[in-house]
Amino acid sequence: MTANPRISRVSSLGTNACALPREGSSAPTLYAQLYRRLRGQILTGVLRPGSRLPSSRALAIDLGLSRNTIEAAFQQLVDEGFVERRIGSGSTVTKSLADAAPFPAPRTAGHPIPEKPLPSPSPKLPRRGAQLLALGRAELDSDRFTGSWATNAEGFPWQGWNRLVAREARRVGRSLLDPTQLLGLEVLRNQIAEHATLSRGITCTPRQVVIVNSTQQAIDLAARLLLDPGQTVLVEDPGYPSARAAFAAAGARVRPVAVDEKGIVIEALARHRAARLLYTTPSHQFPLGVMMSLDRRVGALRWANTQEAWILEDDYDSEFRHDGRPLAAMQALDSTQRVLYLGTFNKVLFPGLRLAYLIVPDGLVDAFAALRRITDGPVSPLLQSVLAEFMARGQFATYLRQARIHYAHCRDLLVAAIERCWPSLPLGPISTGLHLVAHLPKGADDVTLVARAPRSEIGLAPLSRYYLGPKKNRGLLLSYGTANPKRIAHIVERLTPLVEAATRAGSR
Repeated sequence: MTANPRISRVSSLGTNACALPREGSSAPTLYAQLYRRLRGQILTGVLRPGSRLPSSRALAIDLGLSRNTIEAAFQQLVDEGFVERRIGSGSTVTKSLADAAPFPAPRTAGHPIPEKPLPSPSPKLPRRGAQLLALGRAELDSDRFTGSWATNAEGFPWQGWNRLVAREARRVGRSLLDPTQLLGLEVLRNQIAEHATLSRGITCTPRQVVIVNSTQQAIDLAARLLLDPGQTVLVEDPGYPSARAAFAAAGARVRPVAVDEKGIVIEALARHRAARLLYTTPSHQFPLGVMMSLDRRVGALRWANTQEAWILEDDYDSEFRHDGRPLAAMQALDSTQRVLYLGTFNKVLFPGLRLAYLIVPDGLVDAFAALRRITDGPVSPLLQSVLAEFMARGQFATYLRQARIHYAHCRDLLVAAIERCWPSLPLGPISTGLHLVAHLPKGADDVTLVARAPRSEIGLAPLSRYYLGPKKNRGLLLSYGTANPKRIAHIVERLTPLVEAATRAGSR
């Protein structure tokens, strides 16, 4: 409803106390406009505690509104404690507000109330709040790097998916409004357990599957449950910065463990006898892309069992193995129930899905259910139901096969373009995932190179930013998940002058 033109007339309160601006078609009702304006005058001190308001009859005549509209606004103010109404005394601003808020001095006609809120100082946060702010800002700052790190949403079978959404919404009906299982819908947990068993060699039951919103939430939940503040967690170096941030936010001491061409250096684990958890990406190490060797996987499991520590296995991008079959997960080798396995559909299907999962040892199932109860609770039952049906019909497996073909083609085009335009740069492993690393000389400034690069659909990030310890290597992470195959060669050519300049500077 649009504002009544007559409502902008000056009322008997003076200083435009009730004058309301004209608003568009989306404006609130007249009584709501009047209520908000009067409340604003009270909160800013124009209407002081004890001030008497005009009668509803007088204000209705002055503003050209019905008394019902005025009465509705007044009653709202009374219900919220801003105004008191007594028979014989009329309506007055509640006197107790004088002690409840530091009202400013009354403004004169020459100093109207500003339309925008006055600037206020940033609140002083406690130490933990300040730490969380710093960690979050660092992650937000990292988002400035150019390009996209998502997947090819245009290649997703949207029509079939949308039909399933409509079908499941009709079929499930009112049950969508009922409380759902804290760990996720049983039908989806069944599908995930079957998929993990067949594709990753994992041994688990549907009971062990915990449905969450994202990889980041899974890491956060695991950190809260498995670590006390001050305890040590080991992370790969270089590694995933957001995981480090989640562990630090939980109060853990984050310590780096070196990674070479065979994965985590096991000897480095032995130096951390007090560590309680190891976070690793063994099947496709982020960001280097290497695969942890079998002997090191066994060594990591032996370390965890000896120290009674946990391993959080992030199976990053393992679905997109372009050369050969997907490798078995570390969890498949775990005979002592020390591994928690983490997978996500947000990267495999599309980022807006917000569905990921943990497969946890049976002894931790009840603990995770209790933790979900006091954090955010279960994920959307409709999306869980749709994804379960998508998997049960074989559409998930079909899409994965098609996606692997597409991404492998993009990878081949990117490798060919780099080898032609940047022949001096060695490439990291390229058999798995949606990105590769082009290594620069150790003296190159990869951060400046990325900052100067033009924005494109190929994601670009400096390798050095992923180190927690000394920046041992320099390079470029190039993500082809959203790349248009026809433009890959052109994008590499545009980057060539920057790469050549960084290479020359780094080789001096």
